[in-house]
Amino acid sequence: MEVAEEIEIAIVGGGICGLATALALHRKGLKSVVLERSESLRATGAGITIRTNGWRALDELGVASKLRQTAVPLQGGRYICLNSGKQREIPLGGGETRCLKRMDLITALAESLPRGTIRLGCQALSVRLDSSTSSPSLHLQNGSSIKAKVLIGCDGANSVVADFLDLKPSKLFSLSAVRGFTMYPSGHNFGNQFVQVRGDKCTIGRMTVHNKLVYWFVIQKVMYGRGGLEVPKDSELIRQLTLEAIKDFPSEMIDMISNSDTESLSKTHLRYRSPWDILVGNFRKGSVTVAGDAMHPMGPFLGQGGSASIEDSIVIARCLAQKLAENYDKKSRARHITMMKVEEALDKYVKERRMRLVLLSTQSYLAGLLHQNSGLVKFVCIILMTALFSDVNRHDRYDCGSL
Repeated sequence: MEVAEEIEIAIVGGGICGLATALALHRKGLKSVVLERSESLRATGAGITIRTNGWRALDELGVASKLRQTAVPLQGGRYICLNSGKQREIPLGGGETRCLKRMDLITALAESLPRGTIRLGCQALSVRLDSSTSSPSLHLQNGSSIKAKVLIGCDGANSVVADFLDLKPSKLFSLSAVRGFTMYPSGHNFGNQFVQVRGDKCTIGRMTVHNKLVYWFVIQKVMYGRGGLEVPKDSELIRQLTLEAIKDFPSEMIDMISNSDTESLSKTHLRYRSPWDILVGNFRKGSVTVAGDAMHPMGPFLGQGGSASIEDSIVIARCLAQKLAENYDKKSRARHITMMKVEEALDKYVKERRMRLVLLSTQSYLAGLLHQNSGLVKFVCIILMTALFSDVNRHDRYDCGSL
């Protein structure tokens, strides 16, 4: 029988959250291994909005300066109603908001990690607790297993680690999103703005990345149970179906999608974890926890999914480093990882993050309902949004603290 490899801190998932968590731990002197199921680092979704709170966290990780060179700051936004033509300003809160290429963010994080941190082609199938040590054991698709003293699941909305924690499955909005990039070789005249045009069944958003590149998304209502869960894999088919859905939109929007970069196109169904599940969910079992979309999948309506995941990485690394420092051996100059201290650290992490995530998920959930519903439900959502979130950009003034 093959002996399990022993690792101090294992991170499942090599996306933004997994890499950010590994880098945060590295900055605190803690070694980790990132297990990514794909054979290469990849980024689904083309672009990602990073709000002021996210830039604070990236500054702590030491990669913000490099990333700021790749995208211009957005100066404002406009909302346009397709039917009436009415426009209003979209407040961005006066802080720092930029739209990054996801791959630029992934690359910046990965290049800042020590060699050997990331292991590709390592798909996790299940998690179990070792009966003798109570340490988590991770079973991989290749038949091998890894025993970790700390296991952090950053493996997305369909998380194997979240299943081990018995978290309720993420739910589906009745919405899908198509995302992509469009390059303008001679430059565009859109300015450094975010524009959102909303019709009856679709909403198109456009963000400037830099003077020759824009990121766009199309959110559509979908009907499940009638083939609605099927997602085309062919990029050209995604483009043609999207163009058919937006045929009544302004010509500059249609041209933008017609001329988009085919390789950047993706379509996903929007998922969320309900605010009440985040409020009462058990996010720690033994020395196992979750972060990012494995913990709090949310729709893109606030532009906070990525930033909140980077916040997670800062907080979990800080909590682990603080607790493990209590077991520092001056003679060997090493930290001894004990189960008791790990559990205390993870409990502190979950406690610190819970209410922040409840508020974010509630605001995002209500925004998603506004997109997919009309009539009485929409009216109730507007009342709740006004009552609970009158300061719509309060979420981006949050500071997760220093490492």
